[in-house]
Amino acid sequence: MKFWKKAANLVLRFVLALVASGIILYLSGYSPLKAYKAMFWGAISNWDGIALSLVQATPLIFTGLAVAFANNCGIFNIGGEGQLYLGAIAAGIIGAFLPSMPHFLHLFLALAGGAVVGGLWASIAAWLKVKANANEVIITIMLNNISILLCSYLVNYVFKAPGPVPQTPEVQPSASLSRLGTGTQLSTALFLGVLLVFAVWFILYRTKVGYEIRAVGANPRAAAAAGINVPGMMTLALFLSGSLAGLGGASQVLGLHGRFIQGFSPGYGFDGIAVAILGGNSPIGVLFSALLFGLMRAGGMVLDRTTKIPVDFVLIIQAAIILFVAAPDIFKSLKGGVKGARSVAK
Repeated sequence: MKFWKKAANLVLRFVLALVASGIILYLSGYSPLKAYKAMFWGAISNWDGIALSLVQATPLIFTGLAVAFANNCGIFNIGGEGQLYLGAIAAGIIGAFLPSMPHFLHLFLALAGGAVVGGLWASIAAWLKVKANANEVIITIMLNNISILLCSYLVNYVFKAPGPVPQTPEVQPSASLSRLGTGTQLSTALFLGVLLVFAVWFILYRTKVGYEIRAVGANPRAAAAAGINVPGMMTLALFLSGSLAGLGGASQVLGLHGRFIQGFSPGYGFDGIAVAILGGNSPIGVLFSALLFGLMRAGGMVLDRTTKIPVDFVLIIQAAIILFVAAPDIFKSLKGGVKGARSVAK
């Protein structure tokens, strides 16, 4: 009953978000029904639209899982964008510069490199949180800027490919994720993301480590009294969270772009916050939430091609959904993170 009540509440918030954005569209002189039809129907009415929706959803699965995993430990990781960038450039460098080797090994090293670098970057915030009681929200926000600027330096000077575009050389075929058919940008990164959804679910709900992570998220002081290593669980949760975001960046480089390109992300790390909250911080919920956001992104492209309605209205619709659906729970997560930090300090 509790699940259905929560689901009904989310559906009601979603409908209110559509109504609110529809009013803005109407007052601006556009038809809300025409806009929604172009967005949602255009993104699912044919294979091209479905494939585009899945392409847009794929990185959000990774970043949504990253945020959700940390939230289950009472930690609000807002640094997914920076972790995504560092995972992406690490995979791009490994994929482009390592000598030729078997496909499975090269691909594994590139993906693992992205995951490890993203995880280690998130561990900086974890160390500051458990050692100095620093707020992880502030730390991860600052680390976002540092990592993005670091990647900009590396791709403009150290690893830049010839030409005017700031990008690394193309990754070798032995490090590339396979495309799912011709004429589409969809790759096996989607399968990797879905596999991680079930892996994260298994870790959180079927292992001792997952139980301890969730116990720390529910009540750090009670968890400590029960003998759980609270600082250790927080550090592990942030490392794995950063690894998931780093894998998201690696999947974009190895499966979509074929190289690291400066500015490749339109904000996947930040959108992952809304995806996680909308999905109730549940791995399965994150999957469906990412698909919804991917559909809206793809629908926005259809809206831009088939109507005279500015594509900026898609951003308004997304903002309304975040405001109505995710914002209340985001504030709860922030409040819970502050309480958790105080509990650890005590």
